[in-house]
Amino acid sequence: METTIIAPVSFTASAAEEIRRLQAEPGFDTSKELRIGVKGGGCSGMSYVLEFDQRTDKDASYETEGIHFIMDRSHELYLFGVKVDWENGLNNRGFTFINPNASTTCGCGSSFAV
Repeated sequence: METTIIAPVSFTASAAEEIRRLQAEPGFDTSKELRIGVKGGGCSGMSYVLEFDQRTDKDASYETEGIHFIMDRSHELYLFGVKVDWENGLNNRGFTFINPNASTTCGCGSSFAV
């Protein structure tokens, strides 16, 4: 019997394109993997983490929309169902997180509470 692992996070087409662009930059450290997670802080209590980092023993590995990423297994509870987007407009530029689990979010969208 084959087990299907559902990635807790998904990416919009623009976010996936921007991540691929960053990974294709000259000098990109290929020993690091895309990490998605949370940390305490921010005006709403928890902040999102999106960075290139080394894998640890606590990490699970996922792939969705052709993007490979790692996540601390304990963060899945907070991030299950999150969609990562990339905005490239005059008013906003950067990655944003659409989190159906968040009870509150800050105005800039970089922190949340559950």
